[in-house]
Amino acid sequence: MAPSRHIRDVVFVDGVRTPFGKAGEKGMYHGTRADDLVVKAIRELLRRNPSLPAERVDEVSIAATTQTGDQGLTIGRSAALLAGLPRTVPGFAIDRMCAGAMTAVTTTASGIGVGAYDVVIAGGVEHMGNHPMGQGTDPNPRFLAERLVDPAALNMGNTAENLHDRFPAITKERADRYAVASQAKLAAAYAADRIQPDLVPVSTHRPGEGFGLATADEPPRPGTTMEDLAALRTPFRPHGRVTAGNAAGLNDGATACLLASAETADELGLTPRMRLVAFAFAGVEPEVMGIGPVPATEKALAKAGLSIEEIGLFEINEAFAVQVLSFLDHFGIADDDPRVNRYGGAIAVGHPLASSGVRLMTQLARQFAEDPSVRYGMTTMCIGLGMGGTVIWENPNHPDYRKGE
Repeated sequence: MAPSRHIRDVVFVDGVRTPFGKAGEKGMYHGTRADDLVVKAIRELLRRNPSLPAERVDEVSIAATTQTGDQGLTIGRSAALLAGLPRTVPGFAIDRMCAGAMTAVTTTASGIGVGAYDVVIAGGVEHMGNHPMGQGTDPNPRFLAERLVDPAALNMGNTAENLHDRFPAITKERADRYAVASQAKLAAAYAADRIQPDLVPVSTHRPGEGFGLATADEPPRPGTTMEDLAALRTPFRPHGRVTAGNAAGLNDGATACLLASAETADELGLTPRMRLVAFAFAGVEPEVMGIGPVPATEKALAKAGLSIEEIGLFEINEAFAVQVLSFLDHFGIADDDPRVNRYGGAIAVGHPLASSGVRLMTQLARQFAEDPSVRYGMTTMCIGLGMGGTVIWENPNHPDYRKGE
């Protein structure tokens, strides 16, 4: 008779990322391979956690949205080999568009929960310079011929304009004001050395320019003003509301994190920075994909037995300002609520698609350490083709950690 199985606690031990770059020929990672970016992140995780024997890693799950070229070849396995992990360590690739790294975490965390793994590495990479969004895709003609989705669903900028249509209270001025605040919060976080501890320096080589060293994010525009944003064109619609200033840009970068069962972390002397409480994914109309975090959050809260008022910190991926504002409006949260994106967000720092989910988690973990008064936090994001994903975490530094279970 098989032994009975209990669900084990899953803890987030550590997370790192490369600095995020601007995609394209002018970006700092032009000439750098995508797989080399994620290898840097994996090696840094191992360096920062010397009490973890490499052979104890049970799985490497790496996400990429465009799984071809230097982001192909089952990148979780190839990155594990390139990072010098023992050949006994397996790996696989994930694709859930923007929520790739988030799904890499939730999938392997589920494996830890049921005892299939003890320790995993999960993350994501996107080199949007090497692989522009949608490159090589061939959408089935039935999507349009049978009107399965609105044509706007295949262009993320159009879906953001649709969201403005659905919620007219979210004006361009309000979206711009949110974007200006995101830039200011990221600049303040950099000034307070809150971003740098989780960045791994990356050596770069730009054709014709020689070698360089990436140590800070390239996309931020500190000092951005409302006047600056008001002058930007609206590329998705004449007289629209979505601009390059109130949306995330096209970026290159990689993330990786270390997850373990609570028992294994204790055995190996690894300090938990967060405990996974619940997660959920949800689908919405593809033409308004930005609303996806709302039903995903409602599902996750229900699974956790928590209310939105009990969430003390929110890390919301800022694909577009309107998408964040629609979430805040739904839950009755002010645009400038101090619980939301304390270090700024993707509008300022960048959004290399499949990698961003772990950036949210790494920043939440650092905020947990800074603020033991917060017990629960949330990472949430919208996902292309009409989805949302949410993960709820508990702060080990809170005095009531794991009480009432």
